[in-house]
Amino acid sequence: MSAPVPRLVVAAPASGSGKTTVATGLMAAFAARGLAVSPHKVGPDYIDPGYHALATGRPGRNLDAYLCGPDLVGPLFRHGSRGCDIAVVEGVMGLYDGVSGQGELASTAHVAKLLRAPVVLVVDASSQSRSVAALVHGFVSWDPGVRVGGVILNKVASDRHEALLRDAMESVGVPVLGVLRRAPQVDTPSRHLGLVPVAERRASAVEAVAAMAAQVAAGCDLAALEALARGAGALDCEAWDPASVLPSPSVSAPTDRPVVAVAGGPAFTFSYAEHAELLAAAGAEVAVFDPLRDDALPEGTRGLVLGGGFPEVYAAELSANEPLRKAVADLAAGGAPVAAECGGLLYLCRELDGLPMCGVLEAAGRMTGRLTLGYRDAVAVRDSALAAAGTRMRGHEFHRTVVEPGAGASPAWGLRTSEPRVEGFVQDGVHASYLHTHWAGGPGVARRFVERCR
Repeated sequence: MSAPVPRLVVAAPASGSGKTTVATGLMAAFAARGLAVSPHKVGPDYIDPGYHALATGRPGRNLDAYLCGPDLVGPLFRHGSRGCDIAVVEGVMGLYDGVSGQGELASTAHVAKLLRAPVVLVVDASSQSRSVAALVHGFVSWDPGVRVGGVILNKVASDRHEALLRDAMESVGVPVLGVLRRAPQVDTPSRHLGLVPVAERRASAVEAVAAMAAQVAAGCDLAALEALARGAGALDCEAWDPASVLPSPSVSAPTDRPVVAVAGGPAFTFSYAEHAELLAAAGAEVAVFDPLRDDALPEGTRGLVLGGGFPEVYAAELSANEPLRKAVADLAAGGAPVAAECGGLLYLCRELDGLPMCGVLEAAGRMTGRLTLGYRDAVAVRDSALAAAGTRMRGHEFHRTVVEPGAGASPAWGLRTSEPRVEGFVQDGVHASYLHTHWAGGPGVARRFVERCR
């Protein structure tokens, strides 16, 4: 077993402290020094990994102990970090914030322990001085299994402010590995579901990532941070491999490689890298297309995957692309397997905010002011191209839209929530729902989908 790469986890006491700025800037700064950097994100976030990929030139990958299970965190990390010199893992929310009611599960602290990785704590020091020592002391002492190897003080106002903070930190015994001043030029625009994805603002995103790298390189001790990463513990696990985790095919050694079209482009940016890898390992030829620009599905398409994203932002452009909408409708009408999540579900509806969509589903989608958010335990209600009835999956919902189904709709999932409910659609070869799933946690869905395409 080869040695795992040096690694560290960038965490914070709370959301909004500057984790994304520091983690992305650190990735880019290490890359600028000639290191091959492996980027990772704790939790189900799709947007931050896009900035990580821009900073490193490698796919941003998620490490989610809820969606995939704790046992897969190490193997997925080793899979993503193959051939790299160093890995940077951006945390989620506050360091110890996990799945509601389930202790540390899926928290940044949990993932750091699973990876045996040191933690760098990013602290928003904008409204405190000596109190920063008490805050850091609490986070350091809360869980002896979490190794906080250093602190980066963010949003520091002045030299005087920095001196006060450093003086306070001396009493804690945790090294200050960086001090970052307030820098609006590295801020990234946000909207109803968080940051604006890289695919929608590539030129300005490149500038923002460069500014993050420059700020981190100027304000942080990169040599000390690299040394901290090299002190990470051993990982006693093999790298995850998409081919080896797939269940055996129902027919021996199939040679037919069906084309599976996967939506991409600015409107459909929510996808885990492992999904395409599993489809390819299951025998599919993966072909990415952009519903905003392509007026036809890839040649020979026999299955369609529509991930999440922001179709509500691009509803007019998607609606205007009538040839592609018709192609999607015709494919579904012919019984081809179609797997759609969240934004993909909206695209398959009859309309979205009053604008015509593909019309595959007799349902209407619309924006609301209410955020639906959280992890879900799900069970497949009936057989579909994606899952057999009774299949259990874990997923995540994150949307401000609702879909109003027509009469007689057959749901996809039964969800175990505070008020159990059914959700989504199964119709002929179509499986569509709001639930985002990570197929590494249930690779059988990829095999089943590709076999249905054959």
